Amino acid sequence: QVQLVESGGGLVQAGGSLRLSCEASGSILSINAMGWYRQAPGKQRELVAAITSGGSTNYADSVKGRFTISRDNAKNTVYLQMNSLKPEDTAVYYCNADARAYSDYAELAYWGQGTQVTVSS
Repeated sequence: QVQLVESGGGLVQAGGSLRLSCEASGSILSINAMGWYRQAPGKQRELVAAITSGGSTNYADSVKGRFTISRDNAKNTVYLQMNSLKPEDTAVYYCNADARAYSDYAELAYWGQGTQVTVSS
């Protein structure tokens, strides 16, 4: 199994910054893409940003120019630097990894437990 543990959420004023971290642990054979999703109350979960093992990135249009995703492959960790935060960024942020544990028959999508980000106006 692969476990994902997020940290770094919290309450911040509009215009402020937060940095989220997500560390993967367990019997990891390989990790492919990693990413961040978010879900606001009453809305569907949406992709915020993703990064491949080679470093290629993809962002939702709503966060381009404000958020930066990065990863440290040696630490099995992905980060999300969030700047110029807006009230509409308020959501639970989930870490995702396409990974394979030694016990997995194939690559699976693993999820963290989520971390709350609240941006006040």
